[in-house]
Amino acid sequence: MAAGKYSFTVEQGATTNFEIQYKDSGSNPINLAGYSAKMQLRTAADASAALLTLSSSLEPDGTGLNMSGSNGSTTLLSGSIGVVISAITSSLLSFDTAVYDLELTSGSVVTRLLEGTVRLSKNVTR
Repeated sequence: MAAGKYSFTVEQGATTNFEIQYKDSGSNPINLAGYSAKMQLRTAADASAALLTLSSSLEPDGTGLNMSGSNGSTTLLSGSIGVVISAITSSLLSFDTAVYDLELTSGSVVTRLLEGTVRLSKNVTR
């Protein structure tokens, strides 16, 4: 299955928090037990350095890919993945636009779930 397309905006200095749901071809949620996730933002797909890396190992400020949904309390059976970029982390970003993809790994199987562009809306109030 090809990766889904989804573009979003990060507001610099604010928390970005949204949820996606991984479903099978019959629209049934996929149980995320045993899965890990990784997402990178880069200036271009072939850029050597990542602007930001999110993983299912959440950072102390909450930045990362929460396999229990955006609220952190959804069951793994729901297939919900929370994408969280904290206000602290977003305040450190300085790009205009970037590309990303989100990969899920279960054992040796890697699935590119989403891909798209990210726009950074610059912070005025500091």
